[in-house]
Amino acid sequence: MAWDTARTRRVLLAAAVDEFAEYGFEGARIDRIGARAGVNKERIYQYFGNKQQLFDHVLDTERERIARTVPVTGEQLDDLGEYAGRLYDYHCARPQFIRLLQWEGLQDTGGPALREADRTEAHGVAVRALGDAQKKGTLDAQLAPEALFYAVLALGAWWFSAPQAVRMIYAEAPGEETERATLVGLVRRLAGQEH
Repeated sequence: MAWDTARTRRVLLAAAVDEFAEYGFEGARIDRIGARAGVNKERIYQYFGNKQQLFDHVLDTERERIARTVPVTGEQLDDLGEYAGRLYDYHCARPQFIRLLQWEGLQDTGGPALREADRTEAHGVAVRALGDAQKKGTLDAQLAPEALFYAVLALGAWWFSAPQAVRMIYAEAPGEETERATLVGLVRRLAGQEH
């Protein structure tokens, strides 16, 4: 029976996403990734290279996934609050991305991040789309588009980045429906799109 290379790569990558999200780069272990995937860890080196290359591949893959799933386009910005709600939905379904970004941030030495120029350009596309929407009057122009985009990303991620703070702020855990509605309302207010 032929070895299914594509399937092996997929299960290894999925296991690596979970391992790095849970333990970060420093705490992740190649042997645990292999065990999670049910694949000999030597395949990891064969398909992805060393641990750093695997982490980079994981981060790239997850970044591309969220960009495909929740794109920032002009039509998405007709309701920026709902865009933030879709980001929230994504993070509920795949909390690993936020965790990976947190781990990446903890490793930040002040030098360039993984594919920083590409990621900066991707954020620039979103900022320009927000600026265009502000010029058309779809979004309020009181905030710079960079500040508005940052606020949307930060507000959308905070529920997942600091769940302990949410528990401390709210007398009772608000639940996903309330968290999402709160986020959508806040972003609509920031964007001048209150309904």
